[in-house]
Amino acid sequence: MRDVDFMFENTPVRVVADRDHPELELAGLKVGPFEEGKEYEVRLWIARELERAGIARIRKERLDTTTLYKVHWRERVQPVRQLSSLPEDFYPKLRRYLSTLKEEATTSSEKMKEYERVVHLFHDIVNCRLRKIISLASVPAPSSQLLENLTREERHLYDRPREIISGWRSAVLGLGEGASQP
Repeated sequence: MRDVDFMFENTPVRVVADRDHPELELAGLKVGPFEEGKEYEVRLWIARELERAGIARIRKERLDTTTLYKVHWRERVQPVRQLSSLPEDFYPKLRRYLSTLKEEATTSSEKMKEYERVVHLFHDIVNCRLRKIISLASVPAPSSQLLENLTREERHLYDRPREIISGWRSAVLGLGEGASQP
């Protein structure tokens, strides 16, 4: 998971400068100078620092509760061996969204309710997808289209039980190494 988070933190995002600012050096990287109203492309972690400093705001669409409800609905209506596609970098974005809501929940009862709704949706989505992933891992040859809908995190999860189930199946059926499975 750390590798996925690291990759996510280093993805390029678009920011819009909220004010003029001279060139900055962050962790050995130079960014800027910034001109108010202009767009720039920087790594996500740099964009967050620019937002915190009030220099720029991230332009890229963020995950929100409405998107989660749509994901939840799609996942619930899909058959057991069918996974819907998720927005790019879904899990890292969701973790960050939850973190932001949790911070905001300390000062607002409305944000606390939204945080609790999002946590519930998150758990429901994860549990639903987990059941489907384990089911897919037990299928001798799932379609490549199904596997394309797995996120990087889910693919990592899928591979482990798949290996275990495949080995168990071979042992139970009395097949040796390299033997084909029926």
